Amino acid sequence: MKDDYLQALIKEILSAENALAENNHMETIYLGGGTPSLLTASELSMLLEAIDSKFSVDPAAEVTLEANPDDINLQNAKNWLAIGINRLSVGLQSFNEVELKWMNRAHSAMDSLQSIDDVLSAGFSNFSADLIYGSPLQSNDDLRTNALILFEKRVPHISCYALTVEPKTALDKMILNKQSDPVDPDKQAEHFEILLNLMDQYGYEQYETSNFALPGYRSKHNSSYWQGKAYYGFGASAHSYDGKCTRRWNVANNALYIQCINSNQQAFEEERLSLTQQLNEYIMTSLRTIEGLNLERVRKEFGEAEFERLKKSCMKYISQQLMTEDNNTLSLTRKGKFLADGISSDLFASS
Repeated sequence: MKDDYLQALIKEILSAENALAENNHMETIYLGGGTPSLLTASELSMLLEAIDSKFSVDPAAEVTLEANPDDINLQNAKNWLAIGINRLSVGLQSFNEVELKWMNRAHSAMDSLQSIDDVLSAGFSNFSADLIYGSPLQSNDDLRTNALILFEKRVPHISCYALTVEPKTALDKMILNKQSDPVDPDKQAEHFEILLNLMDQYGYEQYETSNFALPGYRSKHNSSYWQGKAYYGFGASAHSYDGKCTRRWNVANNALYIQCINSNQQAFEEERLSLTQQLNEYIMTSLRTIEGLNLERVRKEFGEAEFERLKKSCMKYISQQLMTEDNNTLSLTRKGKFLADGISSDLFASS
């Protein structure tokens, strides 16, 4: 199945329509979704060669590979660097053994520690680590310990996510059967505040609600999403966007994806976003970033009525010190950042 999938993926890349983007220039490449670190270096190299032959890849492109700690070793990391991967995104989650087992992670705390050492020893200067906060088993001290390990090793980019429990998962069943405490939103808010304080103390910039970077190490790829730039997505479940109003998403089932590609059938569905949907996406993404929401852009692209509506709607959040307005730019305050999703949805335009 892996070989069949890889060949279908390469075929999709090579047959990509040029209509999704204004040009074929690639500034970032992201190998993620699923477990791409399970592919060999030669297989990953085949993918990169296919992309390079189809698109104009910037010589300074950021090329990221998602990797699980248990797939990382010194030789693998050296091989990835040698084929042109210059950034890793490592799914650590925690350095606490009990918590990792509770979250049903395949890697151990020792794997997590060793993976960072191997990444550094291989020569990677640009990489990111994921941390989970707010789990029922995680104390304030546990959270601080996790963060301090990353600070000590000078991990240049850290993504922090509140634990979410998806329906019908093992965690969900444990909570329903009262084998585990449920997720506590107040505890998650407290943990988020602890992280903000620590990140400030150690020189990390919160350039997006969940993402922190040392100077010069923002994720260029993720930033392109929040800036509304066009992107291609290849593979099962992959999404693409033309930077204007057209979105595509591939079929999720691997076998069906392979069948569609090999038989030259359409493997994706497509939608065109209405002006209201485009505005709401801009509200949602911009308020998560350090740059904030530009009201003049709203006036220019979506009209005077929406400009005035947003100016009026944001006043309650400004009075609650959850938001600021400066030079027609709306930004969430430190207190407001934890409520980003709720505030954004409240500001959405109705269709």
